[in-house]
Amino acid sequence: MTDGEPEAGLTLRRLIASIVTAPSTDLPPGGLGAELTGWATGAPAFRAYLERYRDKIRKKLRGSADDEARADVRAELLFARLLLANRRFELVFEAHGSQRRGPDYSVLFRRTTPFDVEVTRLRRAPTEGAVVGTTAAKVRQLTAGTPNVLVLACDAVDARALDLSAAMATLRRRADAWDGTFFGTRGFDTRRAFYDRFLRLGALVAWCPDTDGQARADAWVNPAARTAAPHRALAAVVEALRARP
Repeated sequence: MTDGEPEAGLTLRRLIASIVTAPSTDLPPGGLGAELTGWATGAPAFRAYLERYRDKIRKKLRGSADDEARADVRAELLFARLLLANRRFELVFEAHGSQRRGPDYSVLFRRTTPFDVEVTRLRRAPTEGAVVGTTAAKVRQLTAGTPNVLVLACDAVDARALDLSAAMATLRRRADAWDGTFFGTRGFDTRRAFYDRFLRLGALVAWCPDTDGQARADAWVNPAARTAAPHRALAAVVEALRARP
């Protein structure tokens, strides 16, 4: 510790270094370590989250084989940072277990409204086809009996320009016509199996972290969902994702 440096600052650097597996507390400039340090500074709820789930986050980062996989983890962490800036939210990471392929987060809104959130990142251009294909794959992870929200992080200039309603209509048409090759590669053998999971989807959120304001997030609500996404909680999620850390 240098003269005049608060102990808390050193502790934060040690925490971040242990997560990103830096060899010392001297994190290199730029990169995820620097971002996490900035996100956690002055954000006690997110810092507590990092402390609580340090081992799980470190394991996910170590298991990330390439830059794309690390960017996926970054999106999950940024989602947590933005939601925890709002005191109405509480998050549990991988409450269903990392091996069961459940949603990333179990969320509690105002201590009374629970729902699950899966955060995923589109690894290609945010076209309708990308939204359709990713959603079809990710609904397999949604839980029964709990409202579910799927958040799609993407590189776009305006989340509102992604026509989520049209994309979901296209997905249902493909299911009704049963495109066996398309759904088979996403883990579904029958139309019934797909709809069992699709009807667990309460809402879909497009999230563009690299833009600003209302263009950062937009939502589609599934009118056919067996368990509806809680309206006020969903609106608060969208509001949170429209902010910057």
